Amino acid sequence: MSSIPTALWLSVSPALQQFNRPLISQLSQRHAIALWEYNQTPDEPVTLDVPFVLLHDYLKQVDQPVHLLGHGISGWLGMIYAQHYPERVKSLTLLSVGANLSVDWQSHYYAMLKTLPCAPRSGSLRDRYTILTQMVNSLFGHQCPVKTELLTYILEQDLLSSPSPNTLVEQVSVTPQLTSVPLFIAGSRDDMVISHYQFNAWKPWLKSGDLLWECSQGRHFFHYMDSELVSDKITHFWQTSERVINDSKPVMRNSKINR
Repeated sequence: MSSIPTALWLSVSPALQQFNRPLISQLSQRHAIALWEYNQTPDEPVTLDVPFVLLHDYLKQVDQPVHLLGHGISGWLGMIYAQHYPERVKSLTLLSVGANLSVDWQSHYYAMLKTLPCAPRSGSLRDRYTILTQMVNSLFGHQCPVKTELLTYILEQDLLSSPSPNTLVEQVSVTPQLTSVPLFIAGSRDDMVISHYQFNAWKPWLKSGDLLWECSQGRHFFHYMDSELVSDKITHFWQTSERVINDSKPVMRNSKINR
């Protein structure tokens, strides 16, 4: 396998990275895929500005366009980058990313937190645990008590380490802009975070050759639940988009000059 990546998986949520590994493993069997991670420290501002700059610093060292992939807020970072530097992006794959780019599981968490009695104090450890436990059922389905505890802990760590701009005070709203790179958007019909409406709201932004694909089940982390199927869909999209790009290149022919 070439040391130069043809695809780059973006991750700005280190606590959730374990749910990406099965798909990365599947893709790496047929493609040179690299992992780019951003770990936010507690003293850094909650924004995608810093990871955007660091991602650009990395891709400036890669002398060919790459396929970008990202789940959730990591996909949002990929969209921002593709809008600014389309010449460095061969295609963009968004997993569980709605047409409101800023919607993530944390925005739903804070919305639920606000519904609790005495909302101004709704930041206590008991309140957090109650909502996170409910989020586990919504994101992964019913789990045994041991696994519920583990998943609750993982979500709590993501609250502390992810650069998601959503907070108890404000849930932001960000609509996409048109981008020239080939776009593959995938989701799941039973995802409570990215609703069917949010998913289909992408349609006005799609170009010829872009693909909107919905998995029958798998919830918010459908790419973890059925990594082989999702890998096949992504691979087929890459192959199709590369054929389109190659076919659109001008063909240089030798011409005779009459003297």
